[in-house]
Amino acid sequence: MDAQRLEALVAAYPRLRVAVVGDFCLDRYFDIDPARAETSIETGLEVHNITRVRCQPGAAGTILNNLVALGIGTIHAVGIAGDDGEGFELLRSLRAKPGVDASGFIQSPSRRTFTYTKPLVHAPGHPPRELNRLDIKNWDPTPAPLSEAIAARLLALSDDLDALILMDQVDLAETGVVTRPVLDAVAALSERRPGLPVIADSRRSLRGFPRSTFKMNAAELGLFSGTRVEGLDDVRRSAADLARANQRPVFITLAERGIVGAGPDGSSFHRPALPVRGPIDIVGAGDSVTANLASAMAAQASLPEAMELAMAAAHCVVHQLGTTGTASVPQLRRILHPA
Repeated sequence: MDAQRLEALVAAYPRLRVAVVGDFCLDRYFDIDPARAETSIETGLEVHNITRVRCQPGAAGTILNNLVALGIGTIHAVGIAGDDGEGFELLRSLRAKPGVDASGFIQSPSRRTFTYTKPLVHAPGHPPRELNRLDIKNWDPTPAPLSEAIAARLLALSDDLDALILMDQVDLAETGVVTRPVLDAVAALSERRPGLPVIADSRRSLRGFPRSTFKMNAAELGLFSGTRVEGLDDVRRSAADLARANQRPVFITLAERGIVGAGPDGSSFHRPALPVRGPIDIVGAGDSVTANLASAMAAQASLPEAMELAMAAAHCVVHQLGTTGTASVPQLRRILHPA
């Protein structure tokens, strides 16, 4: 897209109202200085001394971080946190971000705050090295009153949105935010507002999700369709079939091969990934794609335009090491239209 079209799209971002509903987690980074390593007198094991702790929203929160970086005017965060220290840090991080409305968040003593703790060793002259991650998750079903409360909060927002992003990040169905009552609320919303961009992403499967814009990778597409999806032509054909059947756009991410998009009319498009330089860190790239697709579609971009912005954002994010990165509008400008 040319510079004039890019400016026309991003000029709409400060006016947009986007909701992110799903599994927000706390990304907690422990920065370790190897020069300060010790040996425990009691156990004889190596001691990693942490010199800095960084906390930021992760999972669905990574999508939110990218919306903030794009300058989206109002971002509604709808999720669940525990009544614990991690929940305090997560909500504090959310509330500190410009444009974020966290009034749709629920804190409950019946849940632990979903947390990724990431120890990173920072050795001079080397990229950060991540040690074994320490996760906190919920393994029992989300209580029905919490699911019903999330569904009610979503429906209360529905008439005041330009886009909705649904992020299902948990490993076990019905243990997170995106439970059956919430999916039923999304279905009702999609029927009432068929033109509203609703983008759904799930790390397990989008089977059983209501009619919405599906975003998945090629392996997930193959499992969803029950067919072998190998080459680019296979991806385009399967994506187009799914978009026609669902009567909503479909986006398929292909890592270093880029992204495929398909429309309800059966049209399909491919945008390649941009060449990388030096070390990369792919964490968060998919979430930056989701945020940019949703924002661009809410600003009335075409599918190819939205995909071009998403690829520029992913290119920006993968070059940010030791953190779950974001892409801002100025960064997108520099990538799409370098001086």
